[in-house]
Amino acid sequence: GLCFAAMEQFLDELTWRGLLFDATPDFRERLQQGPITGYVGFDPTAPSLQVGNLVPVMLLAHLQRAGGKPIVLLGGGTGLIGDPSGKRSERPLQDFETVEENTRRQRRQFERFLDFHEGPDGALFLNNADWLVKLQTVAFLRDVGKHFTLSYMLQKESVKGRLADGISYTEFSYMLLEAYDFLHMYRTVNCELQLGGSDQWGNITAGIELIRRSDSGDAHGVCAPLLTTATGAKFGKSEAGTVWLDPKRTRPYEFFQYWINADDRDVESHLKIFTFKTREEIEGLMTSHGNSPGARDPQKALAFDLTSRVHGEDIAARAAEAAEILFGSGSPEDAKASTWQMLAGELPRGPLPDGFSEEYSVVDLLSCSTLIKSKGEARRQIAQGGVSVNGRRVSDADATAGPPLEGGYYWVQRGKKSHFIFEPRL
Repeated sequence: GLCFAAMEQFLDELTWRGLLFDATPDFRERLQQGPITGYVGFDPTAPSLQVGNLVPVMLLAHLQRAGGKPIVLLGGGTGLIGDPSGKRSERPLQDFETVEENTRRQRRQFERFLDFHEGPDGALFLNNADWLVKLQTVAFLRDVGKHFTLSYMLQKESVKGRLADGISYTEFSYMLLEAYDFLHMYRTVNCELQLGGSDQWGNITAGIELIRRSDSGDAHGVCAPLLTTATGAKFGKSEAGTVWLDPKRTRPYEFFQYWINADDRDVESHLKIFTFKTREEIEGLMTSHGNSPGARDPQKALAFDLTSRVHGEDIAARAAEAAEILFGSGSPEDAKASTWQMLAGELPRGPLPDGFSEEYSVVDLLSCSTLIKSKGEARRQIAQGGVSVNGRRVSDADATAGPPLEGGYYWVQRGKKSHFIFEPRL
């Protein structure tokens, strides 16, 4: 009965983590009968997931941890037309090649959160293009359209919000296609559950309704709340824009910084939602935060956890080390060459000057950076105590550069905020 107990705990786990917004009334009773298969639909309109997609991914991960079977359904078919939910305007149609390429890239990102192994609880990867593209219009209208009244469809928030500005017949019928997905997987892989954000509730209940009407079957839905941040900013956006899981779109250091910068009022809920840390671990982090908020322990734990899950532990360690150095608590001499390489990607940088050696004067070195306009200004800044090289304050205007950091890098600072990195000449 281990699976049965775990399945029942699935809802309790979602509840304390703040991941449960709504569930169908008899879902808990269904869980008492043992493991269930559930899916989330993902839209392949971009080649990468973004941090906003992690909420439904975590729903699937918790389902798998409780012994259920998660299905990642990529909307290769529906992605060709677009979901009206939460959108104020029609979306451009994507071509097959783009959707296929995006699908391939997203798959690798899901593998960092879900276990795709053979077996009763191994995650499945399906693409609705496999069945939607073959659908015959007349059969679809008979078998699916017949079960939905126009008034039922018009009551859905996703449609209601768009009626005034206009919604095409294509996007209006999206709900029926999504309902058909649920029915198809109910029939072919015994999928009885759809999970998603609360903006998907209308689509989820449409699928449950179709399964009841066409197969007299019982299906269930669970949705998570839509995330907002304490400042009212949209979750998953940084100053640079959307925070992506793909390192080419959001550099790992930026990704790490996004979580490190979590508002004190949000960090506990982020730890519950985006990590698998236990109650005790999270309570411990929040206690130490209460004792010394300046240390930002929960934020550091959050950033390290997510960066290592998405980009690997080595990169997370480099990002953490880079952050400590920039914020003045790390020791530059101990930092790895790969950390300086990462920082060189974040800060103003340039090659070491021609003929450079350890005897090169700091004044000459500074005047080759973007921090200081002239040698005279460099001398003034040194006299005021505002210059450091490789983390050491320079007090003598005749000082030389001295030995490099690991990898041959030099790090110059003017005041607390202005940095420049000299890269070794190859």
